[in-house]
Amino acid sequence: MQYFRIIALKVSLLTYLSAKLKHTLGRTGAIRKVNTPVYIIYDLTRPAVVIEVVKTSASTSETAPVTTRLYGILWSCVGNVEPNLGLMVVRTPEVERGGNHHALKPVMRNYHSKLRIFESTKLVAMWVKISRAKKWLGPNIRNISTKDTTSFPYIFEQSVDVPLRTYESGLIRANIYRPLDSDASTKYPVLVTYGPYGKDVWYENFRKSSFDEVNPEHKSLHSAWETPDPKWWTANGYAIVRADERGIGQSPGLMDTMSCGTSEAFKDVVEWAAEQPWSNGKVGLLGISYYAGTQWRVAARKPKGLAAIIPWEGMSDYYRDRCRHGGILSNRFIQFWWNAQVVVNQYGRPRRPGSALPETTEGHLSEEQLKANLRDQTVDNEANKFMDDEYYATRDYRIEDIEVPLLSVANWGGILLHLRGNIEGFTRASSKFKYLRFITGRHDLPFYYHEEALLQKSFLDAFLKGEDSVGWATPGKVPTVSVVLREGDVGFNDAEKEKKYARREEHSWPLPDTRYEKYYLLPDKSFTPSASPKSLQNKSALSWETMQYAPPTPRAPEARGPPPPRDFDKQSEAGIIRFSTAPFSARTEFTGYVTSHLNVRIPPQDSAPSDIDLFLTIRHISPAGNEVFYTGTAGDPVPVTKGWLRVSLRAMDPKHPLHRPYLPYRHYRSSDVQPVKVGEVYAVDVEIWPTNVVVSEGGKLIFEISGADTQGSGIFTHESEKDRSEEVFKGTNEIVFGVGEGSYVVLPRVPERS
Repeated sequence: MQYFRIIALKVSLLTYLSAKLKHTLGRTGAIRKVNTPVYIIYDLTRPAVVIEVVKTSASTSETAPVTTRLYGILWSCVGNVEPNLGLMVVRTPEVERGGNHHALKPVMRNYHSKLRIFESTKLVAMWVKISRAKKWLGPNIRNISTKDTTSFPYIFEQSVDVPLRTYESGLIRANIYRPLDSDASTKYPVLVTYGPYGKDVWYENFRKSSFDEVNPEHKSLHSAWETPDPKWWTANGYAIVRADERGIGQSPGLMDTMSCGTSEAFKDVVEWAAEQPWSNGKVGLLGISYYAGTQWRVAARKPKGLAAIIPWEGMSDYYRDRCRHGGILSNRFIQFWWNAQVVVNQYGRPRRPGSALPETTEGHLSEEQLKANLRDQTVDNEANKFMDDEYYATRDYRIEDIEVPLLSVANWGGILLHLRGNIEGFTRASSKFKYLRFITGRHDLPFYYHEEALLQKSFLDAFLKGEDSVGWATPGKVPTVSVVLREGDVGFNDAEKEKKYARREEHSWPLPDTRYEKYYLLPDKSFTPSASPKSLQNKSALSWETMQYAPPTPRAPEARGPPPPRDFDKQSEAGIIRFSTAPFSARTEFTGYVTSHLNVRIPPQDSAPSDIDLFLTIRHISPAGNEVFYTGTAGDPVPVTKGWLRVSLRAMDPKHPLHRPYLPYRHYRSSDVQPVKVGEVYAVDVEIWPTNVVVSEGGKLIFEISGADTQGSGIFTHESEKDRSEEVFKGTNEIVFGVGEGSYVVLPRVPERS
């Protein structure tokens, strides 16, 4: 991102900016007048910056210096301002419609809650938007598309060019799979996916072990990881557009995953699909994980033609759901994901020998070009810590801007990546028709189950075809929430056994009769809903040693794939404190949000740490005394749920509309950082991810506090030496008793239903 100080003088805006930018950029700077009154300024040496200046009328000739904050980036206009001009910054196409600042206030307020709106009528009239334009597209961009109408039970068009037009020039390339009669004027609704794993990387080659377990109905030559199968969906009256994300696969441009720019490119793909002669004008989004996470972002941009979305296990908050749990960097998965599955597929990058990834058709780019075209998630996530850092701020968006029909599918076992995002996405979306469905099982397989595919089809049929056999489009006909109840010890990673879990329909979320009950943590390590006043006044403390990482599981040096899991059976007990309930006297269900209120401190010690990272876990013990494990994202055994918090980021905003009694809201801004001093007690409220567990009579719950990841974290661990340096975090931490209300966990108990 580049910055320009714009001082508008009493001269022609075009003349002044031309001179100013030519001085700033050198002779290669150029200004092209597109249409009155929009000017686009290009830096031709580094084609990564576009500034759009929109001038409208104003009611005064007075000048006004302006300072405003948008997305945590400070923009300023100082000195003399040209008469009738002020300065505001907005990243939304609505400003291009013109009008004064009063007319735009609702748009701007809705676009970002922290955007300052100047009430003075003296300030109007100029908006500036700076965004990234196309970078190195490569020297050999050409039409590489092919079309096959005879080899498959559908028309297969490969590497079709989709022009980018809304925010930047360039193109995206997509494969198109459509029914055979779509060339004969029959029109079909379109399902679009847009992501990094390669439109031409077939599922069987990408991850054969998973493909072998997929429901055979959804296996075909062109099946691809985490996306709808073309053969099944074209047979059921849909066209499929599978796009390579910008800068990835066969799509040239800047590779900047989950960014504003790539989401804007996705918007163009959706609108293009709606306009094709074989399209009925209605587009749906359907996919797992990354292909779900992108849905939230593009739906908030309201592309023309988008009619419904099904984000299946997909985060909606890049910072809180994926990258920084409670402010702590979840680096291990990001590193594996990026290095093994994403950056290797960059446009123009030579592929590894034996790779399943096809080479870039137009050839390789130089190392300099590849570097210029890349924003590295492993680097950027480590270098940026706060939501007001440009990197995270420009990836933020308003979920409330989503208005299309929505079916959000959340997996109870996704306790380190997607679960929170599906629930919050559903809760915050403004859609008239929105539904939340909970599932269990592995991350890759339930999407393709026979009954789940039929559910997807019925939802999409309702809003893309107008064929509503279920009642999705009839208010109140279909229950809003469908909950699967995790009751009993059925094992993990066994789809057949998990069918024993019952399903219950509900009409709202959180469940309306939820009773939020405090379970107190006491010095004797009990975890109880019935603590006496005397027990809460008992002044004492329990300590744990921080950064007691479990050792990695040994494996052969030549082994490939995910990093080896840590051997949590060999983790030091010095780094963990566990509190246990008494055996439950009756069957008890907990479904919903969980929070904890803890009094913690750093006790005096040699080389004391200066911050605290809290790692919290809830575990379920069966009446037989065994821990009950559930199926995690990769089929690994996971506990009930987990939560995290960096204590220096403990500041909450109780006045924020997203702050709820059962879910604290934090901005995670650099200005929110508070000191953590040795010997001082800090009362912190920690968000623990939502959950469901049914505890049988005789069963127990365990609450665990630690200073590092514990069992159930899999590859989603927090181990960055830069983010969690020993200098800052290594040492002894304590939970302190006899302070304030005491320490406790708030659990969402659901009364027995008749």
